[in-house]
Amino acid sequence: MSGTNQLRQSVVLKRRPKGEPRVEDFETVTERLPEPGAGEVVTRTLWLSIDPYMRGRLREEQTYAAAIQIGEVMTGESVGEVIASADPRFAVGDIVVGSRGWQTHSVTPGDRLVKIPHGVHPSTYLGVLGMPGATAYAGVTEIIKPKKGETIVVSAASGAVGSVAGQIAKRAGARVVGIAGGAEKCLWVQDNLGFDDCIDHRSIDLARELRTACPNGIDGYFENVGGAVQQAVFDQLNRHARVAMCGMVSQYNEAEFPPGPNLGFVVGKAVLIQGFIVSDRPERLPEWRKLATPWVADGSLVYREDIHDGLERAPEALAGILGGRNFGKLLIQVAYQKG
Repeated sequence: MSGTNQLRQSVVLKRRPKGEPRVEDFETVTERLPEPGAGEVVTRTLWLSIDPYMRGRLREEQTYAAAIQIGEVMTGESVGEVIASADPRFAVGDIVVGSRGWQTHSVTPGDRLVKIPHGVHPSTYLGVLGMPGATAYAGVTEIIKPKKGETIVVSAASGAVGSVAGQIAKRAGARVVGIAGGAEKCLWVQDNLGFDDCIDHRSIDLARELRTACPNGIDGYFENVGGAVQQAVFDQLNRHARVAMCGMVSQYNEAEFPPGPNLGFVVGKAVLIQGFIVSDRPERLPEWRKLATPWVADGSLVYREDIHDGLERAPEALAGILGGRNFGKLLIQVAYQKG
């Protein structure tokens, strides 16, 4: 199939959001899809991942990655079906994953794509077997290092990263307490993921609820949220506690970040606080997939997907994940796999 026989739609940044992203901050453009050059692959997007880190790309200043420029296609990982290939490693009909953006079709260098094996649902390569799962794996095994009998707390426990982080800590023999938004999410975290307890962060007295759930204090904390949740957890960290700083979604929409807490306790309690970005550890992704694929296949690693249909839903989906309105790994189904 020729790439030039196709039109593609792309969602580009129209203006920088003020606060929560809005549909009006983006626009959709249509153009003819070019032929692949040597070593390039043309794909038809099936699944698009929506993740909190995308908000940072919309800021004018660079964070740990380059900012999206006005008129530029919004970044994002996607799963696609190969429809044309100038790379001998890929054939028409292959299903691949890679970082390509909010588009119905993409032309990508083959060395930036990974072929998804048969027998694996393609969407899992954006969630439990993708970047979120590998992030959880790296943060828990490299920083928190849970031991049997310790108490580990995970914020955003029903999300794509937190849900996996807690399950990994449980496999290590730890007592795991989740924090999530709402009774429905908390029940799912306990009943389906097997966490020992889960606290609604909307509780009138979050600190008291946390003390009740963690009577022996907190030995490890997987941080996804920040804000009031972080404050409540930090107050109850034990000596030699470890904190994996993965995300701070509560402040991503803020024009100016709030002042940080007084971290004087870090010295007295000898607490290890380490920030990390999983893209700095590319070797962990294939390692995680090899380890976790059998767990997903036998159902012992539980995951949940929150699926929205149509590329045009991506902007509102991004606003939703930043506001905690998703339940599980947030995905856009852009098109359906043939056959």
